[in-house]
Order: sequence, then structure tokens, then C-alpha cells
Amino acid sequence: MTTVFTKFLHIDVPASITCDASRTNPEFRITFSADGYIPYPQVILHAPNGQHIIKDHAIQTSSDAQSSESGCKPCAAPRQSGVAPDVKYIATVSAGLLRAGDVTVQVEGCRKSDINNAGGEDWIKEFGSLRVEVAANTKGNIKAKADGKANTVDSAPEPVTRIALSPGKFDTEPKIYFGIHKHMHQPYYQAADPGYWDGEKDEIFGSRGGPYTDFVPAAVRQYIDGGLPHAGLSCSWSGSLIEQLNRCGTEGLCGGRFGNWAAQLQSVAREKTALGNPRMDISAFGFFHPLMALTPGRNIVKQVQMHRDIVRDTFGADASTVMFPPETAFHVRMIPALNEAGIEAVMYDSIHRFRTCRDYPYSGINEGMLPPSGSDQENPAVQDWFWLHNIWVGSQIAPSVLKPEYVKYEDPEGNVHKIIAVPAERYIGNEDARGGFGALQYPDVLGQVYDQIVATGAFDPKHPPFFVLHSDGDNHGGGAESYYRHNTGALVQWLQGDPRFELITARDYLMLFPPDPDKAVHIEAGSWSGADNGDPQFMKWFSRYNESYSPDLNSWAVLTALQNIVHSLEDANPGNANPARAARLMLTAETSCYWYWTGQSGWDAQVTHATNAAYGMISGDVNALLAAGGDRTAPTIFPPWVTPENPGGKKWGQGCLLDAPREGVVHTFIHDISGISRVSLVLRTAKGEQTLSMHDRGPYPSQTGPAVTANYYTAELPVGLGDIRYYIEAEDNKGNVGRSALERVYLG
Repeated sequence: MTTVFTKFLHIDVPASITCDASRTNPEFRITFSADGYIPYPQVILHAPNGQHIIKDHAIQTSSDAQSSESGCKPCAAPRQSGVAPDVKYIATVSAGLLRAGDVTVQVEGCRKSDINNAGGEDWIKEFGSLRVEVAANTKGNIKAKADGKANTVDSAPEPVTRIALSPGKFDTEPKIYFGIHKHMHQPYYQAADPGYWDGEKDEIFGSRGGPYTDFVPAAVRQYIDGGLPHAGLSCSWSGSLIEQLNRCGTEGLCGGRFGNWAAQLQSVAREKTALGNPRMDISAFGFFHPLMALTPGRNIVKQVQMHRDIVRDTFGADASTVMFPPETAFHVRMIPALNEAGIEAVMYDSIHRFRTCRDYPYSGINEGMLPPSGSDQENPAVQDWFWLHNIWVGSQIAPSVLKPEYVKYEDPEGNVHKIIAVPAERYIGNEDARGGFGALQYPDVLGQVYDQIVATGAFDPKHPPFFVLHSDGDNHGGGAESYYRHNTGALVQWLQGDPRFELITARDYLMLFPPDPDKAVHIEAGSWSGADNGDPQFMKWFSRYNESYSPDLNSWAVLTALQNIVHSLEDANPGNANPARAARLMLTAETSCYWYWTGQSGWDAQVTHATNAAYGMISGDVNALLAAGGDRTAPTIFPPWVTPENPGGKKWGQGCLLDAPREGVVHTFIHDISGISRVSLVLRTAKGEQTLSMHDRGPYPSQTGPAVTANYYTAELPVGLGDIRYYIEAEDNKGNVGRSALERVYLG
């Protein structure tokens, strides 16, 4: 009878592994033995680039395996002799799995072969560690030889005198350009009552006195004093934050901390780069911090215009033509509204460009997102994928596409809209958010990007690499005084001595290296990783969408109804004061924070409270408009979503990916004050168009008591159509017809 093990006798893990030329591990082995047969053995490596499981054929038994190897260290008790057989195992770790850093090794075995029927008591685990190191001769600067191959030179960079750059003059020597962005925001904590204030608000605002007054100016002045001609810091300030800081100053809230809060910001706003652009570039933004990807275009324009006005009034400077969208959330359907609002460039999170390359090396569940949709992967393959090390990453990056490019969107009528997209690097930005030097070692991490550009020959002097390090400017390490003062001083000192890198504002870069509008690309939807990894479906703002009731879906349905009501009154009578007051409540209700903290009743009901307050102001106007037959506004259509996210592809399981059903369903909310007569789903494929009727499921069931809410519509998608485009068309009972944006999905 086979004896099933009860404990590990010995485990041997290499003390260290040295990376090969790819900066990843070579193949190596981990050996272990037990006091009996292990029905289900596996080794889990917890590494800086995610979790890797070694199991099945990668683990073999060996009756004559050595119990220890040269250079290895034990991480379990030594073998006890005499009472049980010694069964030995060899786990082979494939090359290329690990990057430099510390790795926790988890050796475990299940006493049952069917792990689905095993309980926690059936698993036996032991832990150890190993260090993955970079070889000494790969730590220097990589320079190209005459034959085009890379050669390593282990030497420190020589000091450099910074000279201002001029448009049209290109440096043939490789250089990495980068910028820094800091985001400042506070919502209204009572959407229906902006005058609400309590001791908690005093504490929240008061604890951020530095970021909201003098920290940013302190950083910018160090750039100036350090002789960096193009260096600056862009920052986004929500209108709701500015209004509340103005109130604090006027009313002496927060102990008088904000009595003249904008003075130093106003002063530094006048400082210019060598090209005449602001050193402190106040990014274009949405006044109330709306998730613009899920906001009607006309409201995006309003939010941007309101924000532009308050920036000019508060700081004595114009808001930038470069936008930092709230949550770095971007969707190409935003482009027409951004064009209308006068925005020339928009920041986005870099992973959503990487994932649109045809050869994208998806890294599994550790990436935190499902595999990219085939409908998004339309950009050419690139050849410079690699793993960053010494910071946490969930996927590989490709430096050749880390640069501003035009991005395009085609609407249902076939019109193509374009805007410049500026990448904000996901992983380096995350690390910078932890506090700069000490968390992010700029020379090492940015040096890896430089090395890869040179080694792969991907440097384009007319369009060199440029990316932004983006983070909150008032939270955690990136919002601390040490970041703006000590870290910035160290950053400036490093840049003064390293000619490979240039800290530059986005506007200076775009003047020097304008992208080619004839080479527009596609970018996948999504936000930054701080929002549940920023997936293309914006699921942070769709929490519990697959349950019988979702607080998030409830808020979108209520908001969709309010948007249609306000828009209808605005179109019919622009001078009416009641709709103007209700419109502010509508825009306040678009604050993305009201979806962020799902499951907390105080946040889940915010949109409903604002809607009910607005409807109380304008219900009489609505009735009068309907009685007069004056409705000329098309139905409001909420941006549709598809379940499963990738029909016929993959979906989330419990800690794994599962095959998704091929049957997809399109969902949306629609409202019109005159009622809906029809809703159609129009599908476009290579073979032509087909139209499907959408099913009206009635008002979305609410638990927050809204005065109005939108109806919930669905339609089943045909199976196996492949890459398709689709839009929704809705007609109200007055004959007004509205169309959604043109969307894309891949039906496997």
C-alpha cells in the first residue's frame, strides 16, 4: 500500500540565481523530499512580477536525487531517519519566468489527488526564499556597436550642462524624455448639499495643507534652480476641490490653514519653460471629476468649460490644452467631445496601448485584466517587449510605443475623429507614487527603458520616447512633503549628471516632437491600475453588475434619466433658471467617487439624492414642456456594455481564467421624457449590417428611492461573428432619434 506523506523532510532552494542576457532567470531546479508519496505536489513562486505555479509535468519524482545541491540552502527541517520512506521530487523552473528581486518559494502538497474535494487540512506547506540577481556586467549603460549589436559599458555617466532644445533640431543620440503629473481632488461629500461640512471634512482637508498650497511650487522651483530648461510638473485640480478650498479660505475652516491657499500656486503659475510653456501646467479636467468615458459628450464639454473658468479665476492662468482625465479613464468615444472642448492631447494609462499590439504577450491573471479583445488588437506588432525589474509589474512593456501618438475614433456615420494621446506609464508611475527615490530608483528603472531602446534599435530621433509618471498628488508617498522636496532635489541632482534623460513638460515635448496625424492608432479603453487594475470594461464603476441588484447600475440608470430631463429642458428653453440649477446637480452627480466606494450606503445613494433634488426643481417645467408638445431632444443612451466581456474568450473564475460562453448580451439604459417607441441594435461586420430589436426590461429596480430612473434594455448577440462594430439607435414618441457611440467587440 502506498504511504501518503505527512510532512516534508528536506527542501533545497538555490540561494541565488543570476539573470541571463534577457534579464530573466535561466532554467533551474528546486528539490524536495517527503516521508511518503505526495498525490498533488506543486511549487508556487511569489515574485516581483507576479505568482508562478510549478506543477504537473514540471515536477518529477527521483529515487536517486541528491538531498541538497552546492550553493543551496535548506528551508525545511532536515530528514529524520527510520520511520518512513524518503520520496524525492525535482521541480524544474523554466527560463524567463522571474525577474530580478526577492522571491518567496512556497513548496506544498495535497494529501488528496482530487484537489477540488480537498480541505485546508489536506494541504501541507513549507516556505523558503531565493534572490534573483542581475549580473554585474549588465548593470552599465548599453551602447550600440558599429555592427548594430549592443555592447555593455559599465561606467557612470559624465556630468552634463543642460541646453534648451529647439523645434526641428533632432539629437541622434538616444534619450528618454519623461514628465511628472500630480492629481488633486476632493468630491462634494453630499451631492445634493454642497454646503455640508463637518469635523471629518476639517480633518480630510487640513491633513492635505501642503499638497494644496506650497508643495508643488517647491518642486517646480527646484527644477528652475537646477537649470533644467524644459522641466515642469503638470497637475490636475478638480473644480469641486477648488471651490471647497476657496470656502475654507473665506470661512476660516481647517483652523485657517487655507487663508491664502493659492498664493504660491499663482506665483509659480507664471514661471515658463525654455519654450514659453508653463512650468506648472494645470491640466484640463472635468469640474466635478466625472468618469468621462461614461459621460454624455455635451456634459464632457460643460465640465471642461466650467473647470477652465475656475482655473483662470483662481490661479490667474489658463488651463492646459493637455487633459488628465479623471482616473486616467479614457475611451476613444470621448474624442469628439474633447475636440469640441478645445483639448489637443489627453493622457492615458500605457497598458491600454500595449494591449492593442497584435503580438501582445498577455501575462495571465497576474496582469489583473482579462486577455485583450481581438477587436482592440489592430495595431502592428512590435519587437521590444521586456520585463522591468526592481519594481512591481504585472506585464511586459514595449518602449517603442511609449510616445505621444494620434489616436482615432470612427463614429456611426463614418466620420473619423483624432486627438493626441500621451502615455502615462503604468508601473513606473505606480512606483513613483510611493515616494520617488527610495521607492523608485529613477536611474535604474528608467535606465532599463533606455537600455532596451538602444539594444533593440528602436530610437526614433523625430519621435523619441516620452511618458508621464502619474499619481495622486495628495495621498500616500507621492503626496508627502518628502516627495516634493527631498525627492525632487535628488531627482534634479541625478538629471544634472545624466544626459540620457530629460524631464520635460508634455507641451514642450509636443512642440519639439509633434506626432504624425497620418499615423493614428487605436487605444483600448480603461483607466489607471488604482481602479481595480483599470480594465477596459471599467468594472470598478460596474461593481456587482452580475448580481440581481447592483448599486452602481442603479446609479447609472438614475443618472441617465436625469441627464435626459435636463437636456430636454435646456434644448427647449435655454434661458430658464430652473434647468440651470438642476444642471449643476446633474454635473455634481457625475462625480466618479459616487461609484468608487460601492457597498457603502452613504455613497451608493449620492446620485439618487442629487437627482431627487434636481427633479424637485424642474418637474413642473417637464410637465409644461410635455403639455406643449415641445420635446425635441433625442433619447439619452448610456454607453452599452457586453456580458461576458469577451464572448467565446475568457472570463474570471475563482483565482483563474475560465472559458467564457460564446453567447454575448448587450446591455444599456435609455430614457426619454416623451417615452420610447423603439430601440435597435445595429451590427456591422465585413459582410454588412444587420439590425436587432432590443428588449425593454422596464425601469431598473432601485433600492434608493429615486424620483426617476431609466429603463434597462438588452439584446442577445449572434454567435461567432468575429470582430464587429455596433451602435444603439433609439427613437422617442415624438420622432426624435438618438444614436450611441460606435462600439467594438469580438464574438468568438
